[in-house]
Amino acid sequence: MSPVPCLFIISMLIHLSEGTMQLPYMTEDVEEISGKSFDYIVIGGGTAGCPLAATLSENFSVLVIERGGSPFGNPLVEDRKYFGYSLLKTDEYSSVAQDFTSRDGITNYRGRVLGGSSAINGGFYSRASEDFVKKAGWDKDLVQESYQWVESKVVFMPELTQWQSVVQFGFLEAGFYPYNGYNLEHMQGTKIGGSIYDQCGKRHTSADLLAAGKTGNITVLLNATMKSIIFDGKENETRVAGVRFIKSDGSSDKTYKAFVEKHKGEVILSAGALGSPQILLLSGIGPQKHLKNLDISVNVNLSEVGRKMSDNPAISLLVDRFPQNRTLEPPQVAAIAEGFKFILESEILPTNLSTARISIAAKVAFPKSKGRLKLENTDPRKNPSVKFNYLESKKDMDACLEMVLLLQHVARSETVTYFLGTVSQEKVMTGEDELRSFCKENVRTYYHYHGGCVVGSVVDEDYRVYGVKNLRVIDGSTFEESPGTNPMATAMMLGRYQGIKILRQRRQWKTEEQP
Repeated sequence: MSPVPCLFIISMLIHLSEGTMQLPYMTEDVEEISGKSFDYIVIGGGTAGCPLAATLSENFSVLVIERGGSPFGNPLVEDRKYFGYSLLKTDEYSSVAQDFTSRDGITNYRGRVLGGSSAINGGFYSRASEDFVKKAGWDKDLVQESYQWVESKVVFMPELTQWQSVVQFGFLEAGFYPYNGYNLEHMQGTKIGGSIYDQCGKRHTSADLLAAGKTGNITVLLNATMKSIIFDGKENETRVAGVRFIKSDGSSDKTYKAFVEKHKGEVILSAGALGSPQILLLSGIGPQKHLKNLDISVNVNLSEVGRKMSDNPAISLLVDRFPQNRTLEPPQVAAIAEGFKFILESEILPTNLSTARISIAAKVAFPKSKGRLKLENTDPRKNPSVKFNYLESKKDMDACLEMVLLLQHVARSETVTYFLGTVSQEKVMTGEDELRSFCKENVRTYYHYHGGCVVGSVVDEDYRVYGVKNLRVIDGSTFEESPGTNPMATAMMLGRYQGIKILRQRRQWKTEEQP
């Protein structure tokens, strides 16, 4: 993949706006959708939900219910010069980023906009490792095809900024070899990853992938929050018939309904690692004791819903002395340690509307510590309660100590200190007790939390929820570990991959039904 000239991209966007490709029908009118039936209802138009809906639309009608608004035309989403600003301005009902604080006391964010977290993240695109694909039991060729489908539409080769070039050499000085250049694969060493920002600085979220489907078959309901699943009432089986939803803005608690075609239609949750387990619990699918404590009728006693929640513990070092009026930069380069155990990146994020700071951050790639998600109330617009138990495992703490030493090495490299005009610190942390204390006090999130509906615990290998017919979960909540440098590429791929598998299954069923 080679860089695409900015003028070419501008002309392409003008061409698209003239109608060569069109986005699906979008509405905020809940009354318009209420009572209608669709072949598939996808809950969450996020990183996985959009490519899934686009793929299913090739043969079926699809309703996407998205709790946020549209990203199109929103500079906080689309313009690289405003990178990070969406995290500074959050509110209860309408901001594109919704903040939450885990019970560990660490602030985190989730996307609340069509495009999901691909609309608020750093846009760094990198595939999962071969080992991850193998452990998942996925078809290698279909995985490759699905990644390529995504990459042909929303992934670009970045032109390195001055700071990203500097930190790239800092990574190499710290021993992150070999140098792999521009590469979308997950491999040890230092590399330039793909980006969903194009050469004009415009972000292309997963919402762009909707245009690749048969858009006449897709309806997107914006600013509507899924309340619970509707079951068909048969006593001998638990079968999904549709969904209940409410307006997201808090103006009303009135409930509306949409349905799936009888027997063959499906509801697919793609609401993310917080949203999907939350919806299952609100629908009476989860641990019986927890549901009864909230007076929720138990439809399926599925004890693992909300369990195996995990977030990669991270440490971030601010390497400039004080905030300055700097140009904001998403990450473009990653350092991947031997055995993939640590991932390092750097970015320039805003501290407020006029100043920014440079940080170099690292995460433990395979944390052993696990947590749990629970409901605190039955309002689907509120965040559920989650605790990740950062560094609870001794292995995670030991890994953090090693990771901080590597971070210090990068921050004190000749390239980085020369560029910043700083002198390498005389004193660095080396003692185990000092490092342990530093990790405990400074652990943070890398925003790659996952789990809650893990394959083999909550869903089977076809992502069907155990004990429920016509219900699947397809998103990052099904991951037991975060793939690659970050989950975005693989979540997009998963939506496409599972969409194709469903189409193939439906074709097979149709063939078997024919006399």
